[in-house]
Amino acid sequence: MKQFFEEFKKFIARGNVMDMAVGVIIGGAFSSITTSLINDIIMPLLGIFTGSISFAALSVTVNGAVIAYGNFIQAVLNFLIMAFVVFCLIKTLNRLHRKKEEAPPPPPAPSAEEKLLTEIRDLLKENH
Repeated sequence: MKQFFEEFKKFIARGNVMDMAVGVIIGGAFSSITTSLINDIIMPLLGIFTGSISFAALSVTVNGAVIAYGNFIQAVLNFLIMAFVVFCLIKTLNRLHRKKEEAPPPPPAPSAEEKLLTEIRDLLKENH
């Protein structure tokens, strides 16, 4: 049992887990921003075109069951916006990473023969 907790402690202390925790926290905060964008800006604009005041209020009643398809549409739009932002973020990070990889490698160190020829050239320059 002690070994299990030691392995768990190592797992938690690894950098990837901490990065993931930060990502979850930021994702939660970003989710509230996206939800506000959907609920407070996009849906009212779409409501203008659909003729209803609140897009989320769109529903159909079938045999006493209320099918709130407006809420579903809001959830789908929220997902699509989140997916688009994550796609753009990953695309940007990949582009930055690719630029680092494409940097030209440093020139190779001169060979022993090149060093010797350079010394001979420098000596000849000094003699003239």
